Amino acid sequence: MRETDAGTPNDVADALLLDAALENIPYGFCVWSPQFRLVMWNKHYREFYGFAESDIRKGMTLEEIVHLSHRLGNHPAHTPEEFYEAYSSELLNNRSGARIKSQERIKGGRIVETARVYSEKIGWVVTHEDVTDEIQLAETVQKRKLELERQNIRLDAAVNNISIGLCMMDARGRLVICNEPYARIYNLPTELLRPGTQLEDILGHLFDVGMSAGGTRNDYIAWRREVIAKSEYGKNIHELNGRIIMMQHHPMEDGGWVSTHEDITEQRQNEARIHHLARHDALTDLPNRIEFLEQMARTEAGMQRGEMAAVLYIDLDHFKAVNDTLGHAVGDEVIKQAAVRLWGTTRESDLLARLGGDEFALLLQPIDSADAAARVADRIIKAMCAPMNIKGQQIEIGASVGIAVGPGDGMTTDTLVKNADLALYRAKNEGRSTYHFFETGMDAELQHRRSIEAGLRLALSRNEFRLMYQPLLGLKENRITCVEALLRWDFEGATISPAEFVPIAEETGLISAIGQWVLNEACLAAAGWPNGVRIAVNLSPVQFRQRDLVTQVRRALTNARLDPTRLELEITESLLLADSEATLQALHDLRAMGVRISMDDFGTGYSSLSYLRSFPFDKIKIDRSFIRDLTTREDSQAIIRAVIGLGHSLGMSTTVEGVETEEQLTLVRAQGVSEVQGYLFSPPISATALSNMLLADSPIAKAS
Repeated sequence: MRETDAGTPNDVADALLLDAALENIPYGFCVWSPQFRLVMWNKHYREFYGFAESDIRKGMTLEEIVHLSHRLGNHPAHTPEEFYEAYSSELLNNRSGARIKSQERIKGGRIVETARVYSEKIGWVVTHEDVTDEIQLAETVQKRKLELERQNIRLDAAVNNISIGLCMMDARGRLVICNEPYARIYNLPTELLRPGTQLEDILGHLFDVGMSAGGTRNDYIAWRREVIAKSEYGKNIHELNGRIIMMQHHPMEDGGWVSTHEDITEQRQNEARIHHLARHDALTDLPNRIEFLEQMARTEAGMQRGEMAAVLYIDLDHFKAVNDTLGHAVGDEVIKQAAVRLWGTTRESDLLARLGGDEFALLLQPIDSADAAARVADRIIKAMCAPMNIKGQQIEIGASVGIAVGPGDGMTTDTLVKNADLALYRAKNEGRSTYHFFETGMDAELQHRRSIEAGLRLALSRNEFRLMYQPLLGLKENRITCVEALLRWDFEGATISPAEFVPIAEETGLISAIGQWVLNEACLAAAGWPNGVRIAVNLSPVQFRQRDLVTQVRRALTNARLDPTRLELEITESLLLADSEATLQALHDLRAMGVRISMDDFGTGYSSLSYLRSFPFDKIKIDRSFIRDLTTREDSQAIIRAVIGLGHSLGMSTTVEGVETEEQLTLVRAQGVSEVQGYLFSPPISATALSNMLLADSPIAKAS
C-alpha cells in the first residue's frame, strides 16, 4: 500500500499499525499528491473500481487511473477526458481543508460516495464508500452513517486532518495521539499533549480551568471510566468557559478508544433560534398556529375537570384594502401595531398568537365565566378602532371577534378552534367591528360555503366547468350577431348557480384561473362559427388586478386564431368604482387591439351615466330588470327609450336582456335597440346545439 520509510523502531511500528488500520477499514482509501500522483491506497479502493493489484502503483498520475477505470467500465456516463477534467477541477477547488463529498456511478450501476480533504503536506486524502444500498434502503441510512462516522474518526485521527477535536487513548488510558483542534478547543498546555499523558491529568486540568459537566470532577471521571469499561459508544455534553462541547467516546477492539470533541455552541444557539422561529411569527414574534395549537392541547385536561377556557378568533377588518391600496410594507406595519394593541388587552396568563395574514387567536385561561371573554373581546374591538398613523397615512381598520368557551362549546382543541372560527364568520357577516359567541347550528351555512370553495379549487383539474351559449339577435341584420358565453359548474351531482359560486371564486382569487379558462374556451368555440358572429365573455373586476390580463386576452385570440373584432368583453360598473388608472389603461389597450368593450347590467349601479364619460364603450347592455315591467309600466318604457337614445348619440350599440314575449320585442324594436337577448329566441344552449343552429340557418335568425 505504501513504502515504509526508515526510522526508529517506534516509527516503523507506528507506520505498520497505520497501514494495518487503513488496509482493514471497510471502505476505499487513497491519497493524491498535490501534483495528482497516487501516494497511498488500500485494497478496498482497488476492489471498488476493479483494479488488479498489479494495475496500480505508487506515483501513477490521476489521468492514468481515470483511463484505467474507464476501460474497466466505471463512470459510463462520461468519457475519460470529461471525468478527468471534472474530477481534477473538483480537487483543485477543494484546497481549503474542508471535507467535500460527492457521488460517482461505477460499473454495475453501483454508487460510490467519495469524501476529500486537502492537506498541504499530504495532498488530497480521499475515502470511497459504496452507498448504493443506503440510498435504496432508507431505514439503514442512520446505522451506516454512524458506522461511517466512527470509521472516519479513526482515519482522520491517522491523518490528523479533521476540523473537530480528536484524541486516541490506549487501553491503559494514556494519550496516543491528538490533533490541533482538540488542543485548541480545550486550550491545553504543551505538556498535556505529549504521548503517554494520563486521561486523569487532562480531565483534572479541564476542571481546574472551568469545565462543567453537570457534576463534580470525580463524577465526570467516574462516568468516563464506566463508559470505557463497558467498551460502548457514549456521548456527553459539557461546558467550558461558556462554550458547549460535545464529547463522543468510540471504543476500539484493543481496549483503547478514540474520542471526538466538537464545539456545538453555535449549533445549539441556531437550534434554539430555529425552534423559536418554527413556533413564532417572524413579523410580530407572537406564537404562531403550531405553538398556539400545542399550548391549547394542554388545556384539554383542565376542561375535562370542568375548568373554563375561551378561544377568541380575531380578524382585522378592511386589512385587505390597506394592502391593495397602500402596499404590503404599510400592511406589515399595520399587523405589527395591531399585535401590540392586542397584546395590551391580555393578561399574563393569556396566549396571543398570529395565525397568518390578518388573523389572530387568543386563549384565555383561566376564566370564571363567558362574560370575562366578552369583556376582553370588547377591549379588543375598542383598541383596534383607534386610527393608526403609519408613514404619514391615517389608517382606520377594526377587528371582528369570534368566541368559543369550553367546555360548553367543546372540550377538544379542534372543536373549540372550529367553533371560534364559525363565530368569527358570523361576527363579520353582522357588520364587522363586533364580537359573537358560538351558537349551536350556526355552521351549516359556513360549511356549505367551504364545501363550495373546496370544490372550486379542484373544479378545473376535474373538468367540472362547461360553457353554455345564448344567442343575441341583431334586429337590423335579422340574424344572430353575437353569442354570450355563460359558465356552468357541475358539482356533486348538481349544477351550481354562478350567482352562488362566482362571488366565492372572486373572494378567494380563484376567478383568475377560471376566467382565463372561460376566455380560452369561448375563443376556441367562436373560431368555428361564421365570421359575422361575435363571442361575448364576462370579465370579473378581480381579473383586472392581474398585470398580464391584456396578454392573456391576446394569447387566447392568437391560440384560437380569432379576429379580435369578434370578441366582446363585458364588464360591470363595479370595475370602475375604484377609478383605477391601471384598469382604464387595460381597457384602452384591449380596445386598441380591436376587442369590443361592453357595459353589462347598465342602470343597476349608482352612477351609470358618469361611467359612460370615463370610457368609450362599444355597447350598453340594458339590465333585464327594466324589461320585466316594460309592457305595464310607462316609466320602464321611458327609461328604455332614453338609454337607447343615449347609446345612439354616443355611437354605442345597445342590447336589451331578458326579452321573453313578442310584445316586449315589439316595444324595444320600435325604440331602435340594436340587439335583443332572451328566452323568446333561445335559452342558453350547448356548443353543439349552437353550431347546428348557426349552420342550419335556424328560424331564430329570421325572427320578426
